[in-house]
Amino acid sequence: MADRFLEITGTLTQREMKHGQMLDTMDLEQERGITIKLQPVRMNYRYKGQEYQLNLIDTPGHVDFSYEVSRSLAACEGAILVVDATQGIQAQTLANCYMAMENNLEIIPVLNKIDLPAANVEECAKEIENALGIPREEILCISAKDGTNVAKLLDMVVEKIPPPKAPGDSQETRALVFDSVYDPYKGIVAHVRLKQGSLKRGQKVRFLNTKAETEVMEVGCFKPKYMPLPEIFAGEVGYVVTGMKSVADASVGDTIWRHENWHLRDEMKPIPLPGYKKVIPFVFAGVFCIDGEDYPLLRDALDKLSLNDSALTFEPEHSGALGHGFRCGFLGLLHMDIVQERLEREYNLHLIVTAPSVSYEVLKNDGEVLLISNPSELPDIISVKEIREPFMKVEILAPKDYIGALMQMLQDRRGISRNVTYLDEKRVNLHYEVPMASIVVDFYDELKSISSGYASMSYEFLEYRAGDLVRLDILVNHEKLDALSIIIHRSEAFYHGGQVCKRLKNIIPRAQFEIPLQAAVGAKILARETIAAYRKDVTGYLYGGDVSRKNKLLDKQKKGKKRMKMFGKVEVPQQAFLAVLRKED
Repeated sequence: MADRFLEITGTLTQREMKHGQMLDTMDLEQERGITIKLQPVRMNYRYKGQEYQLNLIDTPGHVDFSYEVSRSLAACEGAILVVDATQGIQAQTLANCYMAMENNLEIIPVLNKIDLPAANVEECAKEIENALGIPREEILCISAKDGTNVAKLLDMVVEKIPPPKAPGDSQETRALVFDSVYDPYKGIVAHVRLKQGSLKRGQKVRFLNTKAETEVMEVGCFKPKYMPLPEIFAGEVGYVVTGMKSVADASVGDTIWRHENWHLRDEMKPIPLPGYKKVIPFVFAGVFCIDGEDYPLLRDALDKLSLNDSALTFEPEHSGALGHGFRCGFLGLLHMDIVQERLEREYNLHLIVTAPSVSYEVLKNDGEVLLISNPSELPDIISVKEIREPFMKVEILAPKDYIGALMQMLQDRRGISRNVTYLDEKRVNLHYEVPMASIVVDFYDELKSISSGYASMSYEFLEYRAGDLVRLDILVNHEKLDALSIIIHRSEAFYHGGQVCKRLKNIIPRAQFEIPLQAAVGAKILARETIAAYRKDVTGYLYGGDVSRKNKLLDKQKKGKKRMKMFGKVEVPQQAFLAVLRKED
């Protein structure tokens, strides 16, 4: 749809549109067919003889990138809510629509893909009316592929969405940083929505939160590439080239500020614009380099990537098996997958990412509450009163034929049913409370598998709840491997421990001595597998005689194996640390 907008407004010519989804600038977005990053663009549109400037931000739809959506909505006056006419309302459609309503935005509902034979326009329009309370006559039916009614949609944007509000003090300039990227030549480039005043090259500005000051090297707008301009004004969306090299100086949600009386800046007390609430990651994983010498490169890459992806958090971590790395926080599994792919592609790193886990609250006997994201941080169990795990509010939209199988899956994952509502006679909305640890590995895959791809889900954090949680340790040759320890519900510990031991048995190579693999909770062994030793045929050259000759040689070999087991070390291959990620076979 954004492509049609760019064509109709003449922002890009037909020759410049080399591929579909021109606003999906990353190779990764093109390959996967999803939007990962918000992308702004400025368009000029003539309506009833008058020229209008439209600033559009194209946002992702997946629940893992909801932070991108919330930041975009805070910088806008209105939103176009796009619903697929072949699939109807998705769970994330509802979540994003409620977010737009909270920001008091003007919403224009649109049904897309009406040109497809599978499109069911009337039924989808009825769904929108029932779920969101938007009258049928306000819903515009379009086909972005062949351009049907897209020009009419632009007319509605001009008519319905209000212009930016008039600024206050003309001597003061304030701009909201809604995104930023690191350019090796230009330094940090801040993407801004100017709330009041104006900005031009050569002016001195201050970032109010970080107190960093710099001179503006260039300003401009997105067409959709950078287009330098002499000046940008209040209400406009554009970019500011700061020239700053320190990633910490320009955080997303900060306010760029300047005043005509710049020499009096230290006496003034400027008020920052309402920024963004700090995003809380729920999924944690260790990120390590295959080559330990790449550790400084990984640190620089994460610094630069966190500037562009502000939902990513990281802190240093050391593993006895994998060396130095970082404990990274993500919003979900797709987010984790995309970050890993971007680090490998954009920064040419070869990485190992450990099994994902979630953060837990630990209440100690003395009343102290700890937030831990790594099982190795769990204090001695004697000093722990209770362990709390994060619960998520999950909303699943699916055809009613699959309701039984979906409820069974949610029940198996310790889900608690809260409500079941029907959007119409064919589609059902399930409201559940599910532990985050149950969602984190293969929940989405199983959801799509059970529902033949028709179900969609969205989730948000609810609270930390106390549960019967234990730390499951994996021992290889009686040595504990911290990287494979996980915090798990007691009812699932036995089964999970057995699965991990079976997988490790197939991965760890045999040695000259027997290697026991054990899953333990505290001192209690729950599961065991044994990797048999290589055995040389020491009796092969005997051709007869008394059996005692054979036994003597076998006893000698047995003593040698016992001695070797005392001194032998087991090399655990790196694939073993990903064994816990795989689904049960």
